[in-house]
Amino acid sequence: MTVRHLSPEGLPGPVPYHQVAVGTGTRHVHVAGQIARRADGTPVAPGDLAGQVAQALRNTSTGLAGAGASFADVLRLTFYVTRWSPERVDDLMAGVAAVADEIGLGLPLPPSSLIGVEYLFEPDVLVEIEATALLD
Repeated sequence: MTVRHLSPEGLPGPVPYHQVAVGTGTRHVHVAGQIARRADGTPVAPGDLAGQVAQALRNTSTGLAGAGASFADVLRLTFYVTRWSPERVDDLMAGVAAVADEIGLGLPLPPSSLIGVEYLFEPDVLVEIEATALLD
């Protein structure tokens, strides 16, 4: 395995992600910010954060697969969420849980950051997800 996730004792918790990822591969895979759109551009789950997270993760999985990677190879995820507030965490995590088994996304998540933003590139986009993976 090229990536090992861990949460060393002494770091803050509990959190729904691992605190550290150790990568030993040589090929980097960067998946650009994925949103809740089907391949033809049709919006998915307008106004529904959980539904948009689920679709954006599916698209991230497709991007990883295109480079010969999977979520097992992911060093880190970055979530950009419009108008973020801590009260929305349950919706975000519901979207993750809805597709985790389907796309092979282990829980807890790889090291992750969630960045609240005022606006993404289109008004109906609630979340954008980026991934960085490492392969041998």
